[in-house]
Amino acid sequence: MLFTDVIRKKRDGGELSDNDIQFFVDGLADNSLPAEQVSALAMAIVLNSMTFDETARLTLAMAASGTVIRWQDLKLDGPVVDKHSTGGVGDKVSFMLAPIAAACGCFVPMISGRGLGHTGGTTDKAEAIPGYNTAPDFPTFRRVVRDVGCAIIGQTADLAPADRRLYAIRDVTATVESVPLITASILSKKIAAGLDALVMDVKVGTGAFMKTPERARKLAQSIIATAAMADLKTHVLITDMNEVLGRTAGNALEIAEAVRYLRDEGREARLDGVVLGLCAEMLVVTGIENDRAAAERRCNDAVTSGRAADIFGKMVAALGGPSDLIDNGSKYLPAAAVVRPVHADGYLTRMDTRGVGNAIIELGGGRHRVGEALDLSVGFSDFASIGTLLDAQTPLAIVHAASEDDAVQAEKLLLDACELAEEAPTVTPVIAEIIPGTA
Repeated sequence: MLFTDVIRKKRDGGELSDNDIQFFVDGLADNSLPAEQVSALAMAIVLNSMTFDETARLTLAMAASGTVIRWQDLKLDGPVVDKHSTGGVGDKVSFMLAPIAAACGCFVPMISGRGLGHTGGTTDKAEAIPGYNTAPDFPTFRRVVRDVGCAIIGQTADLAPADRRLYAIRDVTATVESVPLITASILSKKIAAGLDALVMDVKVGTGAFMKTPERARKLAQSIIATAAMADLKTHVLITDMNEVLGRTAGNALEIAEAVRYLRDEGREARLDGVVLGLCAEMLVVTGIENDRAAAERRCNDAVTSGRAADIFGKMVAALGGPSDLIDNGSKYLPAAAVVRPVHADGYLTRMDTRGVGNAIIELGGGRHRVGEALDLSVGFSDFASIGTLLDAQTPLAIVHAASEDDAVQAEKLLLDACELAEEAPTVTPVIAEIIPGTA
């Protein structure tokens, strides 16, 4: 079989067969397909999409392309459940959600990704913690999940290796925004992780890959239906990404905000709503709680009691990071050389959140090409929320940059991404919809 025939078939709007898809997945996993052919097929899929059957076949083939983790031998006394986000700007939810869910009786083996397009990556953020091992061997990963209750790591070479390579190529070839490819990428990793249940955070808005509610629902339905074929119970929350989530965007800055949240020292309202909403849904999908309000109260108590912070600290230490990160985060997290406010006048009425993400890439906090090293210290902090009146005392944000020139460029990009007006706008809820799915 010639792979050019597979590309041509999809380019012309045809449906890929089982053999075509297996040929594609095998070539991804063993690196026999060159990147230009992979990107050509990915672009053909973006332009012509895939049927539900094609998507399901691709998902299951990529899940089976490497190791599939089993948890039954550990005799865990709670469900194995995870959360996954379609990606946003300032989305540091995983670092709070995993220890909160663990404090509520879940076991959370979170296998995360790197930055994709304009969005930040959980794995990159975790690597802002000195010593933290985002690629432990599977015995270590399983041990930390068993002993601590959660572990946040990156995708290893053994887990869904076909997706790992496709993910990296999509990141730099403008082939991210495809419902079938997003579905297959997410679920292949989650199926390989051996989960009992999954909660999806599908982002919608200017900073999301799904720009409209209709596209977000389409992706949610694709994920739910495909997960059902693998007997993976899945619930979906559709959440707003029309502004940065929380007060920070940038790798180390987001870790610092997560630590403050877990210490109950600062919980920005929209971020808090997403964290508690997703955590509560994890308890509902697993049957730990039947009532969402009760589940949310239980999750909130995990923060206010300090249990979630304690679990996060133990997870960091177990994966090689400092044992006192929760108490001394500023001692360990990298800091930028230039830190200064970005000012504007008027009510903040709209944010092109993708533009904010691109500004972080230009600062060095995101990638232009596969494998590019990041400056984990740069980004923005102290973001104003939409509806805030900005003036000389209340900045739009604070830029963290490696140089004055970088700070000036980032300030311009940030201001270009924001709209101001004389009147305050209507603020939309952060959770737009909950789709119960297959549970």
